[in-house]
Amino acid sequence: MALIIRDALAEEREQIRSLLLEAYGQYADHLPASRWVPYRDSIAASVEGEGPAARIVAVRGEEIIGSVLFFLDSDTAYGNPHLQIKAPIIRLLAVSPKYRGLGVATELIKESVRRARALGEETLHLHTSDMMASAVRLYERLGFVRDFDKEIRDGDHLVKSYKLLLKEAAFV
Repeated sequence: MALIIRDALAEEREQIRSLLLEAYGQYADHLPASRWVPYRDSIAASVEGEGPAARIVAVRGEEIIGSVLFFLDSDTAYGNPHLQIKAPIIRLLAVSPKYRGLGVATELIKESVRRARALGEETLHLHTSDMMASAVRLYERLGFVRDFDKEIRDGDHLVKSYKLLLKEAAFV
């Protein structure tokens, strides 16, 4: 069955929320409950929040198997204008555990790159952490590089910043 990458429909929000909670649920054991519960709640709430320029999904048959949020800047992505990222940011990239390793995340990133390029942008940004080791490996394999000036401290937790130079992104 073919993989289709498209904008999410409003009526698919509950399906996307379920996917996000399933995909990010693997991190529940990596964080103390005092950090996991607010993180989980913010992930669930992201489905309703205003701010993303696009909610992009990967669909196989009738099932949403992946999603990503595409924002235009750090203010709308994080409510944090102090980061001063005036370029697109992707957040909450998620793939159903049963479909991992099939290139779904790469296809969602490719679509994000296409959209950033269509806007005339030069970079695409994201934030992640070491607990998301497989995601970090994917980002680095695709050409994302650390952007140390845009990293965030959340208590003792480092949220790493990565950017992709769109002119050099050969995988698209």
